[in-house]
Amino acid sequence: MASLNGFLAPQTPTGKSAIVPDMPWYYSGTLLTAEYRTDPANVAALLPEGLELADDDPGAVALIWADWQSCSTGGAELLDPVRSQYLETFAVVRCKKDGVTYTRCVAIWVTKDFAIGRGWFQGYPKKLGSMAVTRVFNVGKASPRLTPGARLGASLAAYDHRLASLVVTLREPSESNGFVNGHPMLHSRWMPSITPGAGNSLDQLITMSTTDAEIGETWVGDFELELHDSPWDELASILPVHEKIAAYYREVGVTFNGGKLVEDRSNPSV
Repeated sequence: MASLNGFLAPQTPTGKSAIVPDMPWYYSGTLLTAEYRTDPANVAALLPEGLELADDDPGAVALIWADWQSCSTGGAELLDPVRSQYLETFAVVRCKKDGVTYTRCVAIWVTKDFAIGRGWFQGYPKKLGSMAVTRVFNVGKASPRLTPGARLGASLAAYDHRLASLVVTLREPSESNGFVNGHPMLHSRWMPSITPGAGNSLDQLITMSTTDAEIGETWVGDFELELHDSPWDELASILPVHEKIAAYYREVGVTFNGGKLVEDRSNPSV
């Protein structure tokens, strides 16, 4: 019998039908970030057993819109852009494990199935959603320029329900893109047992970070943000805005090529 290949399902003899190709994965894009503070108790409620609040500014949250183009080695996806371009909106907080501060994604919506497959492998809790973000071009009257007073907008919806609306007004260039999303990620990878009530067959805490970061234009500004819940998604109720910090626009390129196991509670026998 022929061997089956593919980084993730579906596997075939050639492996080319897999929803996600082999690592490494390369990303180029822009990030539009709104940082704010919520009650630290809201962050604590989203952390699993064994994780603690960050010592400094424990209620800090970053809500980020990313407009990505990504590919694997060889860049074949770039010539079939439907396989390389997607958007995502994600909420991250900070936490502590064994004295080390990490960033953790607690909610995320994406526009493509391959981004979901890749995200679940990494431990991101990805769901399908619909989002848009103002793009910056250097020609024409249908684009803001990266100048003081420029305004950019973003929206997030899922299952036809609006979850977030953002308007950012840029002030000046910045060395920083904020502080909440500035640590290695600490994520959970799990798969419930096929036997009801038997626990998790896969239950891992993993850490990861990107490499080869290239940073482009970065700006800081002010923002207005509206959050909502829907019958099927929670955002406003789990991470309400108590105090605004700042907004950021950044051009960035990074590489992802794996992570490390921090703790394994898996029980493959179930």
